[in-house]
Amino acid sequence: VDLGLPRTPHLPQEGFQLIQELLAFNRRMKILVLSGQSERTNIQHALTLGAVDFVPKPCDADLLRSRLRHQLLILDAEQTKPTVDVTQNDLLLGQSPAMKTLRELVAQFADTPFPVLIEGESGCGKELVATCLHHQGDRSAEPFVTINCAAFTAELLEAQLFGHAKGAFTGADQQRVGFFEQAGSGTLFLDEVGEMPQALQTRFLRVLENGEFYRVGETTPRISKARIIAATNRDLRSAVSQGSFRQDLFHRLSVLTIPVPPLRARAQDWTVLFDHFQTVYRDTVAEFSLSSSAQKLIAEYTFPGNVRELRNIVIRLGAKYPNQQVGAAAIRAEL
Repeated sequence: VDLGLPRTPHLPQEGFQLIQELLAFNRRMKILVLSGQSERTNIQHALTLGAVDFVPKPCDADLLRSRLRHQLLILDAEQTKPTVDVTQNDLLLGQSPAMKTLRELVAQFADTPFPVLIEGESGCGKELVATCLHHQGDRSAEPFVTINCAAFTAELLEAQLFGHAKGAFTGADQQRVGFFEQAGSGTLFLDEVGEMPQALQTRFLRVLENGEFYRVGETTPRISKARIIAATNRDLRSAVSQGSFRQDLFHRLSVLTIPVPPLRARAQDWTVLFDHFQTVYRDTVAEFSLSSSAQKLIAEYTFPGNVRELRNIVIRLGAKYPNQQVGAAAIRAEL
């Protein structure tokens, strides 16, 4: 994608927005930015939002092809790598006090039937926390269903959550089971719940209160037994004050709350995660080492993109400096 897009091709805002919308639709998508608006702040912001690479214009075609091939290899590796055992807290890596507290909260809340609200910045691992809550609890054998509330219009999100009858709207040529029914007695994870349209919040609140819902276009009530886990990178308290999020829904969702710490608050956990990502991607990205000065720079970095940003840095460095020692100059260019 480019950054300079209509309606403001001389500014990067439309491109930044497109990156966010594409990743909301499909988190596994690999987004490469090809743009002449290659100021340092634009590069850093695009990578922080989740882009995996930034190629300044003008660009050599062979270079662009090699970058694209590299990302396709990584995508293939991610889709075929063995499933990790998520029944253990091993996925919540790190020995910092913040991570120890996080693991304790997950263990405490895993078996409770009440909703859990996971709060944290973008890229800090909220979906991973939700996965651990499910697999460590007594519903681990039941389905774990995920939906991103920011990825759909109000009408489509309603149909996705509750299902719909045949002929309920244009294009509904057959009935469809919604995510509440798909989850059964398992877990329904609502990512970016703060983006749920206000028109839908009332219906969602009803399900939380008594489990009752209706498929779109039907009048027969159905009962959901799914446990609700929600996540947000927004300050829902401010959203309540501003009138964009229902106060009663916020209180119902936040019966139990888990704050996920940003990477900058996790002391030296970056070293554990750094080794972890090298191991995860070793089939497609060569390993490398860091000089002492490079390690010092990373240790002092605030990681605005959190764990996701660290992962992308590891991938890019492995592609650029295979089986080499990476020094401070190369790290400075990445951060």
